[in-house]
Amino acid sequence: MVFNSFIFILFFTAFFFTYWFIINRNLKAQNLFILLISYVFYAWWDWRFLFLLIGSSFVNYFIGIQIGKTNNEKHRKYWLIIGLIEGIGLLLFFKYFNFFISSFIELFSLFEVHLNVQTLKIILPIGISFYTFKTISYLIDIDNEKIEPTKNWIVFSAYISFFPSLFAGPIDRANTFIPQLEKKRVFDYNQAVLGLKQILWGLFKKLVIADNCNTITNNIFSNYQNLPASTLLLGAFFYIIQLYADFSGYSDMAIGFSRLIGFNLTKNFNYPFFAKNISEFWQRWHISLTSWMTEYVYTPLTFKFRKLKKTGLILAVIINFIIVGLWHGANFTYLLFGFLQGCFFIPLILKNTLSNKKTQVNDNFSPSFSVFLNMTGTFILLMFSAILLRAESIDQAFHFYLGIFNNSIFSIPLLPNYKTISLTTFLFIIIMFLMEWFGQNQDFAIEKTGNNWSRNKRWLFYSLLIFVIGVFMHTEETAFIYFQF
Repeated sequence: MVFNSFIFILFFTAFFFTYWFIINRNLKAQNLFILLISYVFYAWWDWRFLFLLIGSSFVNYFIGIQIGKTNNEKHRKYWLIIGLIEGIGLLLFFKYFNFFISSFIELFSLFEVHLNVQTLKIILPIGISFYTFKTISYLIDIDNEKIEPTKNWIVFSAYISFFPSLFAGPIDRANTFIPQLEKKRVFDYNQAVLGLKQILWGLFKKLVIADNCNTITNNIFSNYQNLPASTLLLGAFFYIIQLYADFSGYSDMAIGFSRLIGFNLTKNFNYPFFAKNISEFWQRWHISLTSWMTEYVYTPLTFKFRKLKKTGLILAVIINFIIVGLWHGANFTYLLFGFLQGCFFIPLILKNTLSNKKTQVNDNFSPSFSVFLNMTGTFILLMFSAILLRAESIDQAFHFYLGIFNNSIFSIPLLPNYKTISLTTFLFIIIMFLMEWFGQNQDFAIEKTGNNWSRNKRWLFYSLLIFVIGVFMHTEETAFIYFQF
């Protein structure tokens, strides 16, 4: 069940009316209902892994209480280590076990030693990377006395399994989300309107842009050996757009559905393609993951390596992004992607410009030439490195890069079966960029669009957006890219 499916619309509609019109006066009933619906939502994908989610919630709830009730530092660390072993251990087993075994076999084969070791048929539980990071940060924050453990098992489990963000985030922290579960929620019409607008914008990005980009990139990446460099370059462009429109579209919808039921989730994207360097990009892209890694990995590493000065800072950044890369999946392409992202930070560190935070491009929305060049250069850097996220292997990525850098880069791209869809999708990409450019001071691009218009003009805009979605969306449902991560 995905957000862009008819069954989910029916599912959420039934949930919405029950939540606000039947059990709205009872906070405990609302929280229990959220938990049960979240479990139904997860079981719809695969009921077997529901027990893993429930078990992980119970174990971390219990450990959190144990950490919180003792003042003995040694005992606190003991319980924390158990919790980290449980969370990281499950993640390593389901996500990386076969990767480690295969890599081990390949390493020995280089020395002509052939091992008869079999990999396991392991299914990756959807959302495990996201809810595991929630449990880890929860336990660390209790140990650091930043939060008190909740004594309410329903509240804690609802936080871990909250269905709008369960499959692909945002990764909300306990100190911001649990208080929302503990206080009475009142239906807010204005928040509901914002939620619907954000859902609509997310659907546009997912169904009109990401899914159509997917058609193009699938054709190009599956036939890259027979296509000119200009077409491969176009494939790289469409893929980075697909990645953004798909993931930010999911985040918009997750935040929008949450607004409808009285919750505020962490903003996960802040117009990342308007970033002027790689550091700013990662402050704008998948913000909940970036901030999580900064607090729980990067900052402790900088403290550990502080005596090495800039060298230590470089090491901390590279290690941090290698972990970010591996978080995306068990493949050497992800590891290399993370390593490169870390290396891109080195010039900023050497020039002492790593901490520069300029989130606004220009107040009058007219960038200077240097700003435009910086944005373009950052985009190109990301476009080329994202090929690693799309390629199935290092070998495929390497040959894709080789295919781009030859004389055919100046030829006209070959688009034999998808010329029309490429042109229309490119047009919608331009529209998306323009909407986001002029809406970059808002939470999402169309947050305030139409606020000063007449009611008829406002509804004409919404109707036009719905019409475009209806006409250009694919008839088959497509899962979100980050479900695989």
